[in-house]
Amino acid sequence: MNTNSTLLLSLLIFSTLLHSSLSDLCNPNDKQVLLKIKKALNNPYILASWNPDTDCCNWYCVACDLTTNRINSLTIFSGDLPGQIPAEVGDLPYLETLEFHKLTNLTGPIQPSIVKLKNLKFLRLSWTYLSGSVPDFLSQLNNLTFLDLSFNNLSGSIPSSLSKLQNLGALHLDRNKLTGPIPDSFGAFNGQVPWLYLSHNQLSGKIPPSLGNMDFNVIDLSSNKLEGDASFLFGINKTTQQLDVSRNLLAFNLSKVEFPTSLTSLDLNHNKIFGSIPTQLTSVDLQFFNVSYNRLCGQIPVGGKLQSFDNSTYFHNKCLCGAPLAGCKLMTMRLESQSLPLEMPPSTKHFVPGSRTLAPKP
Repeated sequence: MNTNSTLLLSLLIFSTLLHSSLSDLCNPNDKQVLLKIKKALNNPYILASWNPDTDCCNWYCVACDLTTNRINSLTIFSGDLPGQIPAEVGDLPYLETLEFHKLTNLTGPIQPSIVKLKNLKFLRLSWTYLSGSVPDFLSQLNNLTFLDLSFNNLSGSIPSSLSKLQNLGALHLDRNKLTGPIPDSFGAFNGQVPWLYLSHNQLSGKIPPSLGNMDFNVIDLSSNKLEGDASFLFGINKTTQQLDVSRNLLAFNLSKVEFPTSLTSLDLNHNKIFGSIPTQLTSVDLQFFNVSYNRLCGQIPVGGKLQSFDNSTYFHNKCLCGAPLAGCKLMTMRLESQSLPLEMPPSTKHFVPGSRTLAPKP
């Protein structure tokens, strides 16, 4: 081989190695961690693109920061992924998004090593079979803006420390098996007030009055075992848009409630709420409304959106009347007929002393 050929071959090899080096942007430490995660999950098909010979910034389910090329997102969803969340997820220090979603065979507790992810902003572990408690260490992830642990088998009480998350914009703990009271600290979130979803659990006791100090944009406490008052959640000066406390054991006078004019969805069904529907609701632009299965009375105010809902919005109350239900005159007649004393019709027979039979009345 002559000198020119040798030089050309050397340049070609160098160029190939250089191109390979430049094209593999992924940090080598991050790549090794991802390969460990894949192995811990038994090399599932959903991670088939995780080939050690390729750039991990191009792998499915991950993303790299455009400046640092460090892995900043790991999102695994909608696949057959048996096992537990690998401890190695805590070894991706630049991770901002972590998501395990709709993985029905994912079991075990919430992985403790997640506490090391100090840059984490978005954490979704939902629609899985995760069990155990909601860990207190989540309150140490100070950069979290979104926390979703819904649709799991989590049990135990809600840690009060979650109110320390100053940047939290949404908290989803719904559709689990959580018990005990709502933490009083949820009436004193340190930063912005998050959208709060606690529905479909087994929470009990009274709603902490401290929650009345918060101006929740969205609050859903439905399908629990909560009792007592909830009127303090409302307020004419608040900016609440959606409020759902349906299917609980709540009992308070609806007549005295002042509603935010910002409300678009209000669900109070299946409680023990009494009083009447305030006329003020005619000035609220409701898109959804339900007060059925309560103990309300009086005429449904006329105006606004209140007559645009069908009778299922209002039925099974004590004595609500007016459109779309039966008219109040008819309701009054029904109530009066139910309250009339029972009178025996005049008898046409009388008892004959010494006889066991009735004889015709003379």
